Amino acid sequence: MQLSEGQISALRDLRSKKAGEEVDWINIADARALTELGLAERNREGWIITAAGEVALGLLCRAPDRPKT
Repeated sequence: MQLSEGQISALRDLRSKKAGEEVDWINIADARALTELGLAERNREGWIITAAGEVALGLLCRAPDRPKT
């Protein structure tokens, strides 16, 4: 799965949001793309990361060509 830097950033922000941290605005285009991939969803409170999104982010952070966060 190839994600853009913006999508990865949005996924990280959604993970932080789920943890109760303050996050900046999520780019809607990135969030919609993540939703189409099943990595995020939209509910009454806004965009949230899915279980699949958390797994994908964990895999991306471990990839040798990506910096760990």
